[in-house]
Amino acid sequence: MELHREVIELSKQGNPRAQYQLYQLYAKAMFNISYRIMNNRTEAEDMLQEAFTEAFKKLDSFRYESNFGSWLKRIVINKCINEMKRRKTDLQYFDEVTHFETVEEETAEYRAGLSIENVKRAMEELPKGSKIIFSLYLLEGYDHKEISQILNISESNSKSQYMRAKNKVKEYLQYQLS
Repeated sequence: MELHREVIELSKQGNPRAQYQLYQLYAKAMFNISYRIMNNRTEAEDMLQEAFTEAFKKLDSFRYESNFGSWLKRIVINKCINEMKRRKTDLQYFDEVTHFETVEEETAEYRAGLSIENVKRAMEELPKGSKIIFSLYLLEGYDHKEISQILNISESNSKSQYMRAKNKVKEYLQYQLS
């Protein structure tokens, strides 16, 4: 059941107060998503505004088959990815090809380094493309099939880039602890 159904229905009718209320309800979360992808506050704000503009134009297509936040999140992510493609941003990935174990040992020391700031700093060290995959999978909850469709890459590439990014973040965090 949709939590904000009444506000959404009023927004569909073009009610500016309801649209503003929807914006207020979701803007912060959607900005965070946009910022993680764009890595620039101004660009993230631009993408947020464009995403909400598009969402309000397409609001009639929202059918409550998923929750509104998920529907809007998809628009935000697609806006960001499309903007990066439009700019012909070269999404860089890890080049080295190595075997990554799927089962990892975690120590108490490693978990102690998992502060939000340390993880953010570690993510900044990742190549842009790998960082996007890492964010989409780990933070936004997309699976590798969805990521492969969004970024127009193979599913296996998404999986391997995620594992490489995860291992680089882990290495960075372990280095910070020593």
